[in-house]
Amino acid sequence: MFGQVLGTEFMKLHRAKATWATLAVLAIMPLGIALFMWIVREPGRAAQLGLLGTKASLAGLEATWLQYFYMLTLVFGVGGMLLLTFIIAYLFGREYGDATAKNMLALPVARHWFAVAKLAVAAVWWTALIVIVLVEAMAVGLVLGLPGFSAELAAAGIAHVLLAATISFLLAPVVAWIAVWSRGEVAPIAFSLVMLALGNLFGKTGWAEWFPYSIVPLLIGMVADPVGSLPPGSYVVLAGTFVAGTTATILQLRFADNAQ
Repeated sequence: MFGQVLGTEFMKLHRAKATWATLAVLAIMPLGIALFMWIVREPGRAAQLGLLGTKASLAGLEATWLQYFYMLTLVFGVGGMLLLTFIIAYLFGREYGDATAKNMLALPVARHWFAVAKLAVAAVWWTALIVIVLVEAMAVGLVLGLPGFSAELAAAGIAHVLLAATISFLLAPVVAWIAVWSRGEVAPIAFSLVMLALGNLFGKTGWAEWFPYSIVPLLIGMVADPVGSLPPGSYVVLAGTFVAGTTATILQLRFADNAQ
């Protein structure tokens, strides 16, 4: 039964424009980073082209592989939380926007399979985006000829990027529950924006490692110096957030009345 539900969810994406839109949004990020790197490395030519108007904001930025991986981690971490919000809101919230929730919930299928299948689709969708854009980012970095490349640095940088992307996904089930609870796509997006703001606020306190939305900023050094590894407590919090969000989504689908 789960296989049938999962197959149906993938079929819904067959002609969906949302998949290509998310790929376009994420794929443009390495190109933006490359532009910043080029401006730092070629300030004279950038000034001639009128691209040095943000000189103050580029202070301290170095055109190196180390800095390049840092910015990629920022994109897949903080940017990933926002992009995953749109993905989850689309998968769960559109059932109510398209008025198909009443049909889905009336099928002779255990409702928890719908939640699990949609999260599985989101995981595959997100993984595909990560792989494609990481390959693109590595190609862009090599074309730029950034200094400081080594196999060890690349392995550590890619591992950091993947960790940030994984953390972003572990927060996704909470967004799914908000989408199902609110029966739409607006509330989960608003919720994530508020949580990102709170994550930045709590990141400046001693509670950063215990607040789920502060963990990515803590990892990449947005609110303090970057950490080499996360405290064990942060992994417990992330796992608990994932389980709680998944459970809440399943219970919401199973027991909540559909007033559509």
